[in-house]
Amino acid sequence: SRLDLLVSLAEAIEYDNQARGPADTTVILLGDLVDRGPDSAGVIKAVRMWSQMRQMRFILGNHEEMFLESFSDLETLRPFLKYGGRETLLSYPIDPITYSAAELGEVQELMFDAVPREDLEFLASFEDSIIKGDYLFVHAGIQPGVPLGDQRTAHLRWIREPFLSHAGDHGYIVVHGHSIMSEAEVLANRIGIDTGAYETGKLTALGLEGPDRWLIETRDDDGAISTVTRRAS
Repeated sequence: SRLDLLVSLAEAIEYDNQARGPADTTVILLGDLVDRGPDSAGVIKAVRMWSQMRQMRFILGNHEEMFLESFSDLETLRPFLKYGGRETLLSYPIDPITYSAAELGEVQELMFDAVPREDLEFLASFEDSIIKGDYLFVHAGIQPGVPLGDQRTAHLRWIREPFLSHAGDHGYIVVHGHSIMSEAEVLANRIGIDTGAYETGKLTALGLEGPDRWLIETRDDDGAISTVTRRAS
């Protein structure tokens, strides 16, 4: 959750969209807006504001799934905190000293008090998958050989293998995040665009129009944020 990179990337996407001329465009976010980075609350707020200004759709990532389930399930809250949830909670008005002294059940109470209902309702509205033309958008991937209607949501949000190494046709070109790569991975059957912004300082978007594909990348180079647009290949 790098708010600075997200804002810069959103500006670059809108500039790119205008430069390409009139078109009916949709921005699809692939999930994992929360955890690890320093301002998950700010990211959610910024994305909600962006969605009020243009057509957008959202995929539920495994980190949003854990976040939502943590409000009712302590056994989910424990791993959520371990894998970036602490940073998410502290981006809301929760005192770090109070948090550090709290037992697990008390952390859950702090969450209920600090996280706005509208944030939770927004995240709960996210979709499992989206089809646009020849492309299937999911958070993590799909189970190879299984029809889309029979896919388990756990696979859509959590799968790595055998999806990543599968070279066969999925029926759609699958656009996904979840599995971090140093560069966007553009293959015949899938396109992975998770470049691990929280640890690499690089946030990546994929542009699609007819047969054309391009990447828009926002990078943090020692505090200086720059944007690069290049052909996806």
